[in-house]
Amino acid sequence: MATNNSIINKLFTQTMFKDFLKHKTSDTLTQIVQRYFDSPQMLSNGEIVSQIYHFMGQSYRNEYFYQNTLLLKLLLGKHSVHTTTALNQVPIGKSIADFVLINGKAIVYEIKTELDTFDRLQGQLEDYYKAFDHVCVVSSESSYSRLLSELRDSPVGICVLNKMNRISNKIKKDPQRDASKINHFSLFSLLRKREYEQILLTYYHELPTATAVFYYDESFARFAGIPIDEAYVMVLRELKKRSKVKEHDIYEIPDSLKSLAYFANISTKEKLQLQEYLSQHYRG
Repeated sequence: MATNNSIINKLFTQTMFKDFLKHKTSDTLTQIVQRYFDSPQMLSNGEIVSQIYHFMGQSYRNEYFYQNTLLLKLLLGKHSVHTTTALNQVPIGKSIADFVLINGKAIVYEIKTELDTFDRLQGQLEDYYKAFDHVCVVSSESSYSRLLSELRDSPVGICVLNKMNRISNKIKKDPQRDASKINHFSLFSLLRKREYEQILLTYYHELPTATAVFYYDESFARFAGIPIDEAYVMVLRELKKRSKVKEHDIYEIPDSLKSLAYFANISTKEKLQLQEYLSQHYRG
């Protein structure tokens, strides 16, 4: 396999996933296949995707590989889509949370792969605590000592993706609750209109009567009047509703694509389209 593997980052994206659903072979996929396979016409689309994902696990564990592993091991392995919701790429302040898991509580997972630097880590962690009360950094075994040294006295947890591509039960630091920095503005910024309206209806039994120009500001002013502990619980309740994936659909998706399928809220019809595409021989 090639030594410069950054082109793989373009494969496991929502854009490429939509191409799969449309049975479309994009130029990007063609470039990747030409680079990594000698006789791709002998393989199915599914085999090609699977082999590239396997290579990632051995030699190029990028952010998607970490995120997908979190979803496989935590959401689908430890919990279930009935009781737990995962979110990805959640804007919080000047940062974007890689992966958020919500069940009885919410944990932000900040991914730091072997390919990343830690330059922005402290600022990211500070942002996450403005909206969530549990935060954990996910990294490799080689980064654990450095992270532990930096985070030993903080509530931030550490979990490790070990060499077997499993979330280690032995090398870890459990996250501790810290709700001291959670604020109404950061919580409100997480919400879509229908979500904050549901919270306002639940708490006040009515919505603001402001004109469209002032509606958002008035809605926030009302939201800010809810005690912060109650507001936090209500926000988590709304965020947890975002996943619409059916359990039998997500479990029938190949492991390599489960994260993409889950965050695309894949329907049963789309699952069947994907399965058909993956079963077809690669055509180039």
